[in-house]
Amino acid sequence: MHDTAMIYGKCFFDTYLKDAKDLVIVDVGAQDVNGSLRAVAPKNNSYIGVDFEKGNGVDIVISDPYCLPQDDESVDVVVSSSCLEHSEFFWLSFNEMLRILKPSGLLYLNVPSNGDYHRYPVDCWRFFPDSGIALQNWGRRSGYDCSLLESFVGVRKKDVWHDFISVFVKDQKFTSKHQARIQNNINSFSNGRLLNSDEIVNQVASFHKTKIFQLRALKKIYKKVFGKN
Repeated sequence: MHDTAMIYGKCFFDTYLKDAKDLVIVDVGAQDVNGSLRAVAPKNNSYIGVDFEKGNGVDIVISDPYCLPQDDESVDVVVSSSCLEHSEFFWLSFNEMLRILKPSGLLYLNVPSNGDYHRYPVDCWRFFPDSGIALQNWGRRSGYDCSLLESFVGVRKKDVWHDFISVFVKDQKFTSKHQARIQNNINSFSNGRLLNSDEIVNQVASFHKTKIFQLRALKKIYKKVFGKN
């Protein structure tokens, strides 16, 4: 897991699960490879790591990545970071995550929006800014009344990866239960989308412009932290 994947995972937990306790959190693709979201998850909750390989951070090993062992509507939160790019049929993974969530449950995804070819064991996909709304619509076609609460592309740091972040609620009847947004708590991002809005916030069309945008954003952050250019 690269540096900013951990940062945005913590942003999700701090924003949506502040002071949460007694929840069941399932991490899909949980093996600790240079870090795990378990380390930044809120305490006093049941955290279950699922992966198809044994390893540090893995509580349950599955043989079929498109068949999670949890019962229908038994989980409060599903998180998956740096995983779906390696899923041949990520749309099936998405539906399976929705299946195990309670109606008010949250799904957090972090998938690269760019970056080098890295097989683990395969490397199939990158998610662009419209991927979140596309997944919402796919979920609805599949019988789940899910809603995209927010999505955006995050600012990268030392690594090459731009994180595409998306947060969903399983049943749109519960959108009012989740009012906070990561976008309101971070300094910079691009190509953001919010619930029930077609507006793209901080739209950046080209990768070259994205790099310029993010260099400017990092300069502002540096100046704020260190008080100099």
